[in-house]
Amino acid sequence: MRSEKARRRRESLAAVREPPTGESIGPPSRDDTLTVLFMCCHPSLTAASAIALTLRAIGGLTTAEIASAFLVPEATMAQRISRAKQRIKASDVPFGMPTRAEWTQRLRSVLHALYLIFNEGYASSAGDDLHRVELSSEAIRLTRMVHRMLPDDSEVAGLLALMLLTDARRPARTDADGELIPLDEQDRTLWDRQLIAEGVALIDGAVTKGAVGEYQLQAAIAALHVRAARVEDTDWPQILALYGLLERMTGNPVVSLNRAIAAAMVHGPAEGLTLLGALDERLPRHYRLDAVRAHLFEMAGDVEAAVKHYRAAASRTTSVPEQRYLTKRAARLGAGLYAKDVENSTQGPSTD
Repeated sequence: MRSEKARRRRESLAAVREPPTGESIGPPSRDDTLTVLFMCCHPSLTAASAIALTLRAIGGLTTAEIASAFLVPEATMAQRISRAKQRIKASDVPFGMPTRAEWTQRLRSVLHALYLIFNEGYASSAGDDLHRVELSSEAIRLTRMVHRMLPDDSEVAGLLALMLLTDARRPARTDADGELIPLDEQDRTLWDRQLIAEGVALIDGAVTKGAVGEYQLQAAIAALHVRAARVEDTDWPQILALYGLLERMTGNPVVSLNRAIAAAMVHGPAEGLTLLGALDERLPRHYRLDAVRAHLFEMAGDVEAAVKHYRAAASRTTSVPEQRYLTKRAARLGAGLYAKDVENSTQGPSTD
């Protein structure tokens, strides 16, 4: 219903807007969605506000879903979107395609919005379904359009490659009952080899065109995962190096979280747990931080701590499939811990 309402809003806006004139540049396309996408990244808005407004108008995401993407409370995001609308109204600057001077900044906001729409579709932040295919498919479709419009832009190619390489794994992410399957347990024969080939070709071509951006780095990491025929073949040292570059480039705490996982795979779980200690203030009470801690404690053999953090992560996520997965993980480890305690208690005191 939200997707349909968003489509109607786009059509209504496209019907009443004035045709772009002057120095404006844009896609010669019959599909107005991409045009409206660029228009929503209004020059009177900050990048963060423009992206949030775009996710509401184009993606049809709820305020709660947008807040989750930005790692802020829902009330904060509601205020941000409201202020964005008011600022556009007060600016007296009409909706329109960007001029050449505005193009670079607007493109950055458009790519970020498409990235977040895809993420919400690939791993829904709330609800009963792990995937919202209509969102991830629409994000891929629109990114293809931007790539056709700007075939030499390496970051556009990087973003499209990232989406394709990530979406290629979707068939293996759930079992027949819709239960989540983590990357290291997936049946890799189910991955979409056609999407992988297209994505790898895109990222291999993009990195030769000059400066490397954040989407290219993420796509390069995704390519290393899909190039590994078996989980044990994964080139974790290279992934760790790329996450290091990405962390310095973006300062994103979620990137730091993923770098901690890669560090644990290369140097052991103790190294990863040490890196996680710096994220408590940057990701307060975020379920992913607990989930990663639980996984690393499990790797380290500290079952009691792993169970504690799996349960904490399950209580904080709003995604039902993730909640079930985390709860089952805690229950399985807890059962093993209980069985060990029973075994120890029946052995009696040592006679040595």
